[in-house]
Amino acid sequence: MERFTNHTVLITGGTSGMGYATARRLLDEGAYVVVTGRDDARLDKAVAALGAPGRVLGVRADVTDLAELDVLTRRVETWRGGLDAVFANAGTGVFKPGAEITEADFDLATAVNFKGVFYTVQKALPLLKDGGAIVLNASWTLYRGLPVASVYAATKAAVHNLARTLGSELSPRGIRVNSVSPGFIDTEMYRGATPDPEADARNAGQVPLGTIGHADDVAAAVAFLASADVAYITGQDLVIDGGLTGSFPHR
Repeated sequence: MERFTNHTVLITGGTSGMGYATARRLLDEGAYVVVTGRDDARLDKAVAALGAPGRVLGVRADVTDLAELDVLTRRVETWRGGLDAVFANAGTGVFKPGAEITEADFDLATAVNFKGVFYTVQKALPLLKDGGAIVLNASWTLYRGLPVASVYAATKAAVHNLARTLGSELSPRGIRVNSVSPGFIDTEMYRGATPDPEADARNAGQVPLGTIGHADDVAAAVAFLASADVAYITGQDLVIDGGLTGSFPHR
């Protein structure tokens, strides 16, 4: 399939995990892809690994810094003129009991996971073509309480609410806005929060399909929502969790 031939897609947080996997998927389907990251070395490594000379632009950008987002959008405009889709993926995890959350933890989570997503979309909108698509990265914690994820889950709930409200606001332009809610997905962030193999096995044991998901599973869902295949879907959340939030595992 080449659903994205000559389309230009912006992916924030594209140097690893779900962002990188989505970049790889969209390149395979013919897209031009802009990936961002906060570290120059990681960004250069990701662009080289994606291996699509002329169809990948790496831009160092911190999504919490509006001046850097302005630079990003100028680079995109110079490179390709406009955008067909945006995957606002950059995020961070703060996983502590509520009583241990510091103001710095709170400010970091809200700045990256909500402010960063909001302003990524705002700054990209002048470049986004009518009929385009926006996909926001939310979380399965919208649907089930995770004891150490109070602030993280709240920011992700805000992200999905943003998908609903922007889906309405941008509908006159034919721009669709949806979110994805990954479950337990094997990424650097997941491994950082789950370094214990026994905890990993317990997590997998909660999933009806019995395994931890892969970044490619999320990439496929993002590609679906960003494509013309879903021209009549907006303001929705697509859960990619192996059944974690909706079913009990079969014993």
